Amino acid sequence: MPHTIIALHCWASSGREYDLLRQLLPPGTALLAPSLPGFGGQAVPAGFDYSVRAYADWIAAFIAQHNVAEFTLIGHSMSGKMALALAARQPAGLRRLVLLSPSPPAGEPMTDEDRAASVAAHGKPEEAEKTFRKITRRPIAPDLRARVIADNLRTTQAAWTHWLLEGAREDITALMTRVQVPCCLLVGEGDTAITPESQRHLTLPLLPAGTPFQVVPGAGHLLPLEAPEEVAAVLGVRF
Repeated sequence: MPHTIIALHCWASSGREYDLLRQLLPPGTALLAPSLPGFGGQAVPAGFDYSVRAYADWIAAFIAQHNVAEFTLIGHSMSGKMALALAARQPAGLRRLVLLSPSPPAGEPMTDEDRAASVAAHGKPEEAEKTFRKITRRPIAPDLRARVIADNLRTTQAAWTHWLLEGAREDITALMTRVQVPCCLLVGEGDTAITPESQRHLTLPLLPAGTPFQVVPGAGHLLPLEAPEEVAAVLGVRF
C-alpha cells in the first residue's frame, strides 16, 4: 500500500484544519485527518476517559481500521502530545513524526488564571472569536476563519475541560526515550500559545538527537491554516 499521512488536529478544532494541506499534496497522496473524540462532531466511545493514553488508543485503532501500512504522523498542539505517546509504542508502520507547535510532554506552560479563563470560555462565540485573534498571525480567508470558530463552538464540554485540566498537564516525559523515528518540530514565530522558546526548552531536548527545529516567520499557532506550504515542504512537497 502507498505511504499515508495521518494528520491530527489541535484542541477545539477538527480534521478540517488540514483541508489546505490536502490541496497541496501530490495526486494520489493519502491524507487521513480524523476529528478526535469530542471534537468536530466525533462520537466519544463508551468509557472514554480523555487521557492522552485513551486518545493514543483511539488513533491506533483508527489507523488499524483504515488498514494503513506505512505512515507519517502529524500532531498539532494538543495532538502533538498524543502523537508522541503513540510513537513511543513504536507502531510497525510509523516512519516519521511531524510536530506542529506541540503540547510539551511535561505539560503546557499555562497560568492557573489563564486555565480558568479558558475553561469558562466554552461555548461562547465572543470567546471563540477572541481565541482566533489571539492565536493567529498570518491572514486567513474569511470562510476558513468561520470554520475555525464553528469547530471551537462544537467541541463538547467534557473534551474541552478534560484537556485543559488534565491532558495539558499530563506528564509523558518517561515515554520519550522510546520515540525512535525521525522527527521534525515546526513552530510559528509569533505563536503566543506555546512560544518558540518554550518549544526549544520543553520539547526539543526530549526528541531524538538531531531533530530539526524550524521557526515559521510571521506565523502563529494554527500552522496548518496559516502556513500550509511550509508544512507541505516539511513533508517533502516541492513547489
